[in-house]
Amino acid sequence: MGALERMNSPADLRALSPHELAPLASEIRQLLVERVSATGGHLGPNLGVVELTIAVHRVFSSPRDPILFDTGHQAYVHKILTGRAGNFGTLRAGGGLSGYPSRAESEHDVTESSHASASLSVADGMAKAFELRGENDRTVVAIIGDGALTGGMAAEALNNFFVAAHRPLVIIVNDNGRSYSPTIGGLAARIVSRGANQVAGELGFDCIGPVDGHSLPELEDALRRAKDSRRTVLVHVRTLKGHGFALAEGDSAELMHSTSAIDPESGTPLHSAPGTTFTDVFGDELCALAESRSDIVAVTAAMAGPTGLTAFAERFQDRFLDVGIAEQHAVASASGLALGGMHPVVAMYSTFLGRAFDQLLLDVALLGQPVTFTLDRAGITGPDGPSHHGMWDLALAGIVPGLRVAAPRDEPTLRRALREATAHSEGPTLVRYPKGEVPTPASISAVLPGGVEVLRRADRADSTSVVHDPSRMTTEEAIPDPAVLIVGIGIMAGQALDCAHALEEQGIDAVAATALWVLPVPEALVELAGRASLVAVIEDGAEHGGVGSSIEAAMSSRGVDTPLRRFALPQEFINHASRAEILRAAGLDGAAIADRIAVERSRR
Repeated sequence: MGALERMNSPADLRALSPHELAPLASEIRQLLVERVSATGGHLGPNLGVVELTIAVHRVFSSPRDPILFDTGHQAYVHKILTGRAGNFGTLRAGGGLSGYPSRAESEHDVTESSHASASLSVADGMAKAFELRGENDRTVVAIIGDGALTGGMAAEALNNFFVAAHRPLVIIVNDNGRSYSPTIGGLAARIVSRGANQVAGELGFDCIGPVDGHSLPELEDALRRAKDSRRTVLVHVRTLKGHGFALAEGDSAELMHSTSAIDPESGTPLHSAPGTTFTDVFGDELCALAESRSDIVAVTAAMAGPTGLTAFAERFQDRFLDVGIAEQHAVASASGLALGGMHPVVAMYSTFLGRAFDQLLLDVALLGQPVTFTLDRAGITGPDGPSHHGMWDLALAGIVPGLRVAAPRDEPTLRRALREATAHSEGPTLVRYPKGEVPTPASISAVLPGGVEVLRRADRADSTSVVHDPSRMTTEEAIPDPAVLIVGIGIMAGQALDCAHALEEQGIDAVAATALWVLPVPEALVELAGRASLVAVIEDGAEHGGVGSSIEAAMSSRGVDTPLRRFALPQEFINHASRAEILRAAGLDGAAIADRIAVERSRR
């Protein structure tokens, strides 16, 4: 029986002899490569922390000594050593293991850390709590990547450690020179390069290192010294991302940071690559805009590749700004760029907008600055789970005065949204789009004033005819009074069409419509809603405060009393599964929505 088969808890690990540890590390790496290659997930970060995680669990007594991972995508080895190796075949699948720490899975998962730079603040609070409760035999351990030190919250925590150096707290800086991509900025570099002396001394606590992060004897010695000090200690550990798997080391580190299912021998994806994605279209269109406009500047927070800015960064180096994992700084800096006469485009994942909401509200919108925000991975993202679903952006955007929001549904509308957003000079704009391949553009039967598009004409056979000029017909001419008006927001326009078709098959007159610019709510949409007997709004954001709520408020303010039903994601943290599974569970497919509408109409 190999050592890994005996790992049901950290106590089993501590029972191993030193000569059994290197074989265990090899077994863990083999398991990671085999299972993550099959399921997809964060491979490189975890291969780099195998020895470090083994050493941490041998020196400290989890969960008595809480271990916090920043970010949690480097916690796979921790999961393996705390009794979950047998479930690794379910990683990131619906009902299976989460790709991040999960309090529902294990008492050893203290937090659900999947956004960077928060661990030191949480650790500071826990250490203070233990002191207040008289639990002075407990040590808090925070493992933070050097890339996460670029986040402002990490700096705020380090500042507070100055007056708290007497508490038992071990900060492990996993220095591998990169987050997704090489680490940006001077503060993180200063901490990791000078951590053994001046910086730690200035902050009032001790520092050990640098330590070879792949040498178990060195790691255990350093961590035991840190623990025995009963003070705040920074342990500087140098590791290699992807260590032990050639395909994930060196120049391949970014590609293997998070991977789909691959052939572990060659690194070749097991499934055919998607066609053109929304991310691809964004990157291409932004480069085209920058060719013709010298004021376009791209800003990202350590996510150039994932947000589609790689080509822009190569072609327009002086107009590309990667600020590291620092979304607040990215947005406030973008405000400064706009004040200086440029038009910044801030590209981030939808889930990270919340981290910079204050800056969006008060540094950009309050000043009326022309900054364009592009939110990739809007809506349901799937296997990354609740912290990464982009389901909150519409609710957040809806309360920002002067912010115009676009929800493109395909390639042409995304390109148009970017052109129109960057041409807008009277305030901020936001363009949101989902993860994945762009769908075939839907047929348009009419375009109404304000850009409202009728996707289906239930009263005419030539429902695929296109009217490009909205001035050619009024709302009344475009469509008779519908029994049911179904409004699909962005990518959910497809569900709106499916719903309209299903209702028509049940003998209910229905019309599907959408709009590229959804906030503020177009007047023509409110007018159309006033002529229907029921309005249904389908969106892939949270139900509370979404576009459906805004349409309902706009109708109310104009005296339109047509009943409105919102079909959106439940107001809860949604676990990981495929996008299709999650939408189906939420009842967000066209046929299911049509059935609910038909039942409601039958009861009236």
